[in-house]
Amino acid sequence: MINQKFLLASLAMLLTLTACGQPQQIAATSAPTVSISTVSPTLPAPPTAPPTQSPTQALAAPPSISCVAPASLTPAMTEGPYYKANTPQRASLLESNTKGIKLVVSGFVLTTDCKPVAKAWLDFWQADASGQYDNTGYTLRGHQFTDEAGRYQLTTGIPGLYPGRTEHIHFKVQAPNGPILTSQLFFPDVPQNKTDGIFDPKLLLNIKDASDGKTATFNFVVNTK
Repeated sequence: MINQKFLLASLAMLLTLTACGQPQQIAATSAPTVSISTVSPTLPAPPTAPPTQSPTQALAAPPSISCVAPASLTPAMTEGPYYKANTPQRASLLESNTKGIKLVVSGFVLTTDCKPVAKAWLDFWQADASGQYDNTGYTLRGHQFTDEAGRYQLTTGIPGLYPGRTEHIHFKVQAPNGPILTSQLFFPDVPQNKTDGIFDPKLLLNIKDASDGKTATFNFVVNTK
């Protein structure tokens, strides 16, 4: 009798252990279904450091400074009737509706001993492709400053002709605390150069063809005192 009770108790205990162990077996077999592949194995790359160069440092400079000391000062010329002060600071005068041929002028502001002038102020203004000036706003007008190497770069369009004048771009340039030089830049091989009363070949741009228009170089030589 005792043995039958013992056997029945043992059998009950075995069934209980089997029942209790079943969830452990499910948990063990279900664990692999929680795959780490649901989490992206590739973490996003850390953000790159901001560039250390300023926009002026990123200018594409001419191959070299073409200057022999003592250099002649850039010739001064009349301001003309269309100058406007307080132009916006910008290196590109082009806008979405600007017509004509794109022109990028670059170079240096130098002293007479051929040293570059950093932070020189340059102010440009000109007519549009049809020879018209904007005298109510600041279209095709703007100023900028040279970088630490004395470089500048102007993006604009080739100006048109108007009666009595050849193609030209007006400018003012000033070394820090120096006198302001006012003059004009001219374009080579323009027939009207011969009849323009104030044309000066010393102020000719060095023009080259580019894939999207024209490029030009010109170095300004200024007094610093």
